Amino acid sequence: MADSHKVITCILPKGGGLPALQNLRAHFGIVNANINNARGVGRLTPLRHRGVGEQPEKEILTVIVAKERAEEVFEFIYHDAHIDRPHGGIIYMAALTQATQFTLPELPEED
Repeated sequence: MADSHKVITCILPKGGGLPALQNLRAHFGIVNANINNARGVGRLTPLRHRGVGEQPEKEILTVIVAKERAEEVFEFIYHDAHIDRPHGGIIYMAALTQATQFTLPELPEED
């Protein structure tokens, strides 16, 4: 899986991860994603906001996509999650070093 996929990581303002994930599922059928929470400040954050307790919450969206679709998905996230706007976040893509694919078994329909 590692050679055929890329990992896209986005650091978004709080509340930006779930809508981005929902749009990825709707447009691309992507369900290989994870959202984590974090705190931090940007390099250009004013000094008055850099103190302890003044660090805004962030969401980290991590998505695994097939190498062939990586550029298309990257561009979609960039615009859809508003990373293209000031203070919209950061996005980057890297080679996938290791991952394990989990699939759920097919279950019979319940009556």
